[in-house]
Amino acid sequence: MDKKDSHVTERNRKTFSFPVKVAHVGANPVSVNLEANDSERSALAERWSVLRVDAVTAQLDITRWKRDGVRIKGSVRASIVQECVATLEPVEQIIDEKLEALFVPEGSKLARIPMDENGEMVINAEGPDIPETFAGDSIDVAKVCEEFVVLAIDAYPRKEGAVVNMPDEAASNEDKAPSPFAGLEKMKKN
Repeated sequence: MDKKDSHVTERNRKTFSFPVKVAHVGANPVSVNLEANDSERSALAERWSVLRVDAVTAQLDITRWKRDGVRIKGSVRASIVQECVATLEPVEQIIDEKLEALFVPEGSKLARIPMDENGEMVINAEGPDIPETFAGDSIDVAKVCEEFVVLAIDAYPRKEGAVVNMPDEAASNEDKAPSPFAGLEKMKKN
């Protein structure tokens, strides 16, 4: 973990957390390198519902954006192990995500969704994202990294070559209990 300026606060070692004081972020980028320790990775694995989190690292540049906003830009990497949806065997996934996020204080005009003359929201799918808001005097950049990792986790991990063996129709019909209407069917045929 690098701390190039005094505005970066000490980390809470029980959870993956790294609050940065917004008032001290300037126009020159501050570099922050994060790495989750053993207890943080264990807590993340439980929170993400995966078997194991082997690594979480991030390299970030934090700068002032507009008058009172903050830009966080960089990358986050994670190595996780999940259960294969077909075989329940462990499957490793490497996540490597580019990260860019803008934050403004609660109530900032920059975070408002524009409205047209009819009072309907105007959303430009091709345009820039609306900045997120923060409360208080700091932003937890580790939590921002965690959001990007969670969105990249494979919801249906499958071990390479894994196949789900479905029972064929004949075998499944033999395993079924006889229908209570089977006797009526026989009477109808007679």
